[in-house]
Amino acid sequence: MKPRERRETGEQDLFRSRLDQIINMKHELVKLAQTISWPAIDERCGEAYTEGPGMPPLPTRLMAGLAILKHTFDLSDEELCARWVENPYFQYLCGEEFFLHELPFDRSSMTRWRQRMGEERIVALLQESLSVAVRSGAMAPQDTRRVIVDTTVQPKAVMFPTDAKLVHRARQRLVGLARKVGLDLRQSYTRVGKLALIQHQRYAHAKQFKRAGKALRKLKTYLGRTIRDIARQIAGEDELQDIFRRPLHLAGRVLEQRQNQRGKKIYSLHAPEVECIGKGKAHAPYEFGVKVSIATTLKRSKGGQFALHARALPGNPYDGHTLAEIIPVMEKTIGNGIERLLADAGYRGHNAPLSHRFKVYTSGQKRRVTPAIKREMKRRAAIEPVIGHIKNEHRMARNHLAGTQGDAINAVLAAAGYNFRLLLTWLRLLLRLMLEVWVAQARVLNPAAA
Repeated sequence: MKPRERRETGEQDLFRSRLDQIINMKHELVKLAQTISWPAIDERCGEAYTEGPGMPPLPTRLMAGLAILKHTFDLSDEELCARWVENPYFQYLCGEEFFLHELPFDRSSMTRWRQRMGEERIVALLQESLSVAVRSGAMAPQDTRRVIVDTTVQPKAVMFPTDAKLVHRARQRLVGLARKVGLDLRQSYTRVGKLALIQHQRYAHAKQFKRAGKALRKLKTYLGRTIRDIARQIAGEDELQDIFRRPLHLAGRVLEQRQNQRGKKIYSLHAPEVECIGKGKAHAPYEFGVKVSIATTLKRSKGGQFALHARALPGNPYDGHTLAEIIPVMEKTIGNGIERLLADAGYRGHNAPLSHRFKVYTSGQKRRVTPAIKREMKRRAAIEPVIGHIKNEHRMARNHLAGTQGDAINAVLAAAGYNFRLLLTWLRLLLRLMLEVWVAQARVLNPAAA
């Protein structure tokens, strides 16, 4: 079934308090809730549902509001649920009329809603943040015609991968699953495997690499024996083979992969989609996650430097080879054509569409660079603090959402949360300015009272 749209009824209840009677209606969260076009979000997200029998899903405004609050205030799902019950402004943003003392949803409902929506429909929240910025005067429509684009890494919530830890963890997962299904292994290697891992870490720290290599070979021997033991016991058992197919495949890849091999490697057993990306940072030569493209306005708008676009790029592509995919999606998101796009030297040799081939300018470019464009290129680095804020304050610095779909959704929601945080600051300043104007007019009309 499709979710039921929430409407303002205005009804009263003797035993419950209406939110508009107990909160400050001039608060920035209230103004934001009144400015967002909830029917547009409901229409876009409602495409994921079909009419039919069954229990109606949770209202779109409730779930979309929770997603906005989560990434605007950098909260986990559990922390958001705890604060939602005690914060009437959070409840008002999500469309509640009366103050609730219990959650009307389960925490896992947020996960299922994100998975059902996917990246295509979650982008509606980023688009709505830009629409609110235009409607509230925080950004002019023409500001979106000239943009800055850059890439960053969205790290995954995984431990730092080493060969020894991966091999040890693969054996632990296989042994745990075997115990769960009732297989009696010849040996679990729990005690000696842990000792070998500790020895490897100590030898590697002391730079005794021959001894560390011997401990690593011992760990691989334990893993290989466990794989072969399980394979012998599940031979001919179709049900057990289905259970062990993926764990055995991942363990085999971990056992066989080498340091300098070409092609995709396993860096995390619970998130095999993780990639190793080097961005040339002195403090972090390699990061483990997915590459993300970010675009912002060239000119700083009245409300700040808004993020126009965010998209995960699995496969670690070359920056310049992403423009053919990014530019059409970016124009669809902002609803405007791009007149000029500025990028760093990593976009040299780009594959932008023919219609935009001569609208892209990179650092160090000499041809077609006029004095006006040269002045604009000095603003190219303005995207770096935006990326820093999105990563450190809006949950892109460590992605906890599962799978490649989780990578894509988290990137879009982080950019939307950054925009909504700017809008809250803008609305707060706007309300303060209106109050100052009202006080000044009152003093002019009634000097005696002043």
